Amino acid sequence: MIIKRSIKSQIERLLFTGKIIILYGARQVGKTTLVKEIISTIPNSLYLSCDEPDVRDALTDKTSSSMKTFIGDPKVVVLDEARRVPNIGLSLKLLHDAYPSLQIIATGSSSFELSNKISEPLTGRNLSFTLYPISYKEYADALGHIEARRGLEYRMIFGMYPDIVTAQGNPEEQVKKLAEDYLFKDVLKVDSIRKPMVIEKLAKLLAMQSGAEVSYNEIAEKLEISRPTVLSYIRLLEQSFILFRLPPFGKNKRNEITQFEKIFFYDMGMRNAIVGDFSLLDNRQDKGQLFENFFVIERIKQYESLERHVNNYFWRTKNGSEVDLVEEEGNTLRAFECKWSDKSPKTRAWRNYFPSTPVSLVDSSSIHDILVSSKL
Repeated sequence: MIIKRSIKSQIERLLFTGKIIILYGARQVGKTTLVKEIISTIPNSLYLSCDEPDVRDALTDKTSSSMKTFIGDPKVVVLDEARRVPNIGLSLKLLHDAYPSLQIIATGSSSFELSNKISEPLTGRNLSFTLYPISYKEYADALGHIEARRGLEYRMIFGMYPDIVTAQGNPEEQVKKLAEDYLFKDVLKVDSIRKPMVIEKLAKLLAMQSGAEVSYNEIAEKLEISRPTVLSYIRLLEQSFILFRLPPFGKNKRNEITQFEKIFFYDMGMRNAIVGDFSLLDNRQDKGQLFENFFVIERIKQYESLERHVNNYFWRTKNGSEVDLVEEEGNTLRAFECKWSDKSPKTRAWRNYFPSTPVSLVDSSSIHDILVSSKL
């Protein structure tokens, strides 16, 4: 099964526009495959893996002419896992300024490491993209919409990582290995993490509460660490593309709850690996959480494919009325309530506050059409 990534055409349009292209994304999400596909149609292109010691040495604290001698005279050079090069931001700046016709593409599996290294030296010199696990639309386009509908529950359990979607074999073992070997690798080696077991427990605790409002004070008490440490570790998990936060939407602070956030995971397979549960939905108490998380992250992928900037929130009042996802695009609001069954959502409170914005029901029968649409 060949899966076309929608971000590919976005990157190709911006090549040779005088900017360094930075591609972020978790390990095994398909960055290397994507950049190799992009340069395969460009004559005189060079791919370099910064995992190789000689490549790192040639790009570390060297002059622009020295680096150019090593690279040669390609039209495009890819520096895969550029975060592995010390002071890579300065090296990229020197190359870009000295050889502006050279198109540089740099990738990194941890935005924490790579963005910190390039943020100041490359100000105004780069364009950044994030490659997510395969989107449901990409999956449906490759597999066929009928088969994609049939595989929806499977994808909610085992996730959308390329190797999981395309490979044969035992998906449970593959997802577990992916989680153990790759995702935590970037997080646990950070020098500021003194208790690796704590961040693993934190990830599991957050996975169990995915889609629910999270109290960082309660988590700090359970893990016997400080609230600032909890927030610091969550930020690291965000920057390693494991999870993300959804803030509350508030226009009337007297009646709405605005102090808590929700936690969602970038991939359902990773989330299920962390909690250690790959049961079918009929046997799960958390199927509502899984469905909501799956819809939220797939909507985010949908925005990216359509090149739309959308702010995401949830909404909840003090008396318990809520809407799972509120999208704010300019002056336009969209609201969604997720129900795995076709149970009608209770939206009276929302209608009272926002009468011009209806709440769309997302259930197992409607989610496909929403996520494959070319319109938001």
